[in-house]
Amino acid sequence: MNRDQALALDAADPLAPLRAHFHLPEGLIYLDGNSLGVMPKHAPARVARAVEQEWGEGLIRSWNDAGWIDQPRRLGDRIAPWIGARPGEVLVADSTSVNLYKVLHAAMQLQQGQRLRIVSERSNFPTDNYVAQSVARAHGGELVLVDAPEEIPALLDERCAVLMLTHVNYRSGRMHDMPLLTRWAQQAGCLAVWDLAHSAGAVPVDLLGSAADFAVGCGYKYLNGGPGAPAFVWVHPRHHGQAFQPLSGWLGHAKPFAFTPDYQPAAGIQQYQCGTPPILGLAALDAALDVFDAATKLGGMAAVRAKSVQLCEAFIETVLQRVPEAAIESPRVAAQRGSQVSLSLPEGIDAYAVMQALIHRGVIGDFRDGTPPLLRFGFTPLYTRFAEVVDAVEHLRAVLNTGQWREPPFAARGAVT
Repeated sequence: MNRDQALALDAADPLAPLRAHFHLPEGLIYLDGNSLGVMPKHAPARVARAVEQEWGEGLIRSWNDAGWIDQPRRLGDRIAPWIGARPGEVLVADSTSVNLYKVLHAAMQLQQGQRLRIVSERSNFPTDNYVAQSVARAHGGELVLVDAPEEIPALLDERCAVLMLTHVNYRSGRMHDMPLLTRWAQQAGCLAVWDLAHSAGAVPVDLLGSAADFAVGCGYKYLNGGPGAPAFVWVHPRHHGQAFQPLSGWLGHAKPFAFTPDYQPAAGIQQYQCGTPPILGLAALDAALDVFDAATKLGGMAAVRAKSVQLCEAFIETVLQRVPEAAIESPRVAAQRGSQVSLSLPEGIDAYAVMQALIHRGVIGDFRDGTPPLLRFGFTPLYTRFAEVVDAVEHLRAVLNTGQWREPPFAARGAVT
C-alpha cells in the first residue's frame, strides 16, 4: 500500500468521525492501544465533574444523587453488548487480575474437588498464570501449561477443572476460537474462563453464544478508560447462585446497608463486587464508553472489526514489501488474529532499541521480551488511520536502514518496556 491508497481508504472510512472524539498529540502515530488506549477528549471534563461537583459539592450525598452506587452495574450494561452479554450480567470492578482470582476460585468450587487442574498457555499473559498458580495451589491442584494451542485438546480430560485462556494472545495477537474451545472443554467436563483484555472493544466476542462460563477483561486498552481503569467481570447466568467468589466484601452482600454480621451473597453478578467502587476511575471509563455509543451508530462491531482487519492487513503487506527483514509473528489469517501485529527482527538487531528509536521518531508501539523479542503494534479502529500505518512502516524502514537504533540512548531500558 502506498500513501495515496491509504489516504483514499481514510476518506472512505465510515468510522473516521470517531477520531475527533480523542486527544491525539499532533504528529504522533499511536499504535499502542493494545496496551493503553488514547484519552477521549471529554474524559477530563467528566472526571472534573466527578471531582468538583459530585465529590466537591455533593460529598457523600452523591452515592445516591449522582448514582455512584449504581456505576459498576451501569457501566457493565454499557460494555455488555460489545462482549456478547446482556444487561445485568456484567459488573465493572477491581482489576483484571483480581477478577480472574474471583472467577477461578468460583470455577474450582463448582468442580467440588473432583478435578484439580487448570490448563492454560505458557505464552499467556504472566499475571494470569501467576493468579492461576495461586488458585490451583489453594485447591490442592496444579496449573498445566501448553506450548502450542494444538496441545490443548489432549489435556481436556477427567483431571482438568478449568481451561483458562486469553482470547487474543498478548504476544502474538493470535485469537482463539472461543466457541470451539469452550465446547471442547465443556464436553470434557471442564469450565471455560476467558480473559478479554486484548479483545473487548476491538474484535467480536459472543460470550452467551459461545456458552462460556466466566470472563474478565480490561478497561484501559481498547476501551480507552485510562491508566489503571477498572476492569469487568462476567459470569454465565447458569452459574448464578451456584458458584461463589472468595472475596466476600460488603458491596457483594445481598443487603450491604443492613450491616449484618454474617455474609449473604447478592443475587447474580452483584456478588462479584467486593469493596467500594473507584468513582473517579469509573468516571473516565464512563466517558470512554460514550465513544462506543457513537460507534454503534456507525456500524457497531461489524464496522470496527472490518476496519481492524483492513488496518492489520495493510500493515502486514506494507511491512513485507518495505521491510522484508522483519518476520511477521502474528497469524496471517485474519480470523485467527486480533487487532495487533507483532514483528521479530534478525539476530543482531536489538528489537528494544528499534522500538525506542521509533518512539523517538513519534511512532509509539511497544516491545515484549521473550523468544523471540517482539515489536508489537496495536490497531484501534476508533482512531487509527490508514495513512499512519504506511507512515509507521516507513519510519521502521528508516530506523533499520540508517542504523539509527544503534545510537546508545536507545539501548537504555526504562522500568517499563
